[in-house]
Amino acid sequence: MQEMTEIRWHGRGGQGAKTAALLLADVAFNTGKYVQGFPEYGPERMGAPITAFNRISDVRCTIHSNIYQPDYVVVVDETLIASVDVTKGLKPEGAIIINSAKEPEDLRASLSGFSGRICTIDANRIAEECIGRPIPNTPMLAAVVKVSQLLDDEAFLKDMEQSLAHKFASKPQVIEGNLKALKRSLSEVKG
Repeated sequence: MQEMTEIRWHGRGGQGAKTAALLLADVAFNTGKYVQGFPEYGPERMGAPITAFNRISDVRCTIHSNIYQPDYVVVVDETLIASVDVTKGLKPEGAIIINSAKEPEDLRASLSGFSGRICTIDANRIAEECIGRPIPNTPMLAAVVKVSQLLDDEAFLKDMEQSLAHKFASKPQVIEGNLKALKRSLSEVKG
């Protein structure tokens, strides 16, 4: 891994992009990395576009600003591609990970000339089938881990299981559904 990896998340209020960014920071921290996970606040409301960020580093991070040239961009809601320049500043050697049932190359024409790696995952379908609700943040979290290779898959799953068990101790079905979604996502991301 390079010294620091920067990730920008695009989603809509209520889809869990902020939560996923914070979970990624927690999991990376538990592996000994230096981390930042934060949202960009504005007039967010359910369904409004939101942005969240991660910095994950092997050394202490002294930058405290939004991320303008991310290594990875995560698009939790495919409809944002039409209204937000999701590829703005994305490094050519980076990758964009989009919640979509489409093949990666089918989206290239709508990505402002981005020539880098495009990955897709049908996070809505996975969430619906595994969790019972169309909340795509859990599958998207696993997709970014797989594409970026920031964390070992098994260590990621183990840490997420512990985190979910702590958060949802009285709801074992939620733990089971989220773990199933994470595992499926690790294997179903395309690109």
